Amino acid sequence: MSTVNVMAREVAAKVVFYGPGLSGKTTSLKRIYESIKPSLRGELMSLPTEADRTLFFDFLPVRVEKVGDYALRLALYTVPGQVFYNATRKLVLQGADGVIFVADSNPGADDANRESMANLEENLAEQGIRLDGFPLVIQYNKRDLPTALSLDTMRAALNGRGVPDFETCATSGEGVLDAMKEMVRLVIKDLRARKVVPAPRPRRELPRLDAPAEDLEAKIREQLNEKPQVAPVKGALPPMGPVATLAPAALVDPARAAEVCFARADYEGCVRACAEAVARGLSFAGGAERGAQAFLLGLDGRDVLDLERRAAASANRVDDAAFALYVLAQTFVRLADAGLPTPQQ
Repeated sequence: MSTVNVMAREVAAKVVFYGPGLSGKTTSLKRIYESIKPSLRGELMSLPTEADRTLFFDFLPVRVEKVGDYALRLALYTVPGQVFYNATRKLVLQGADGVIFVADSNPGADDANRESMANLEENLAEQGIRLDGFPLVIQYNKRDLPTALSLDTMRAALNGRGVPDFETCATSGEGVLDAMKEMVRLVIKDLRARKVVPAPRPRRELPRLDAPAEDLEAKIREQLNEKPQVAPVKGALPPMGPVATLAPAALVDPARAAEVCFARADYEGCVRACAEAVARGLSFAGGAERGAQAFLLGLDGRDVLDLERRAAASANRVDDAAFALYVLAQTFVRLADAGLPTPQQ
């Protein structure tokens, strides 16, 4: 079953290559793997056996187009073909969002194709899933064989539902990507129909920078919900500035400390306070490295590293402090956009 990662703005879906033994499932997956840019693919893992090319699964995460404002990540698996591995088939098939059935065009494989399709239907039924309406694509593989079964014969035996089907040759890659693209289309359509992805959040309208100065100031005050300033009470904290107003509950105090330092021209203290608050904010993204945390939140990692460098230096100037407050504000905005919980929420 698909899972939604709000933090990474991703929805993960699982596609399984199913079919009789040696029909071309693993070879098809390898052709897909080879056609994808290395930067977009994960590690291809396989466990070959003497009886079949795959005992357990081949795993391949692939990034494809977005579903709503979420990226779709596909995990591709193959199942072992032999019937005596049915327990493993069930395990791999569990939670699948779509199936590519790889049929063998060899005349001697006709019965095995039928048995495997029936087995697929039976195993899905045990999960409460009907094959009718489920994302399914059929590959008629090994079409390069001189003795290959006719397309009409294979369709009559395997595709009574009229699902998308393709003639393929996994060894050359012909038709394999076409079948995969159709599966991606069906999975996306199904995900949208099931509404597994949260609706996009309405974008907040920010003030236009090309507006007249007086209008721009009024709009900025409106965005910040700024209230008329009153005379400060002796010994009381100054009112929260624009950065602190963006902070989640757990980070209000560090943000206010940074603003107070800036107001007092303590620029070194401001930079250090901002760096500490940014580090605490990034920790909400998990225990990964700082660069990975920034990436997950959508922050510019170079800005985060630059802030850390300035915090480690001495004799910070007003521009260093202003930059630090900018990075801190960006962190708070990204935390709010990601909807991350904080310890005090």
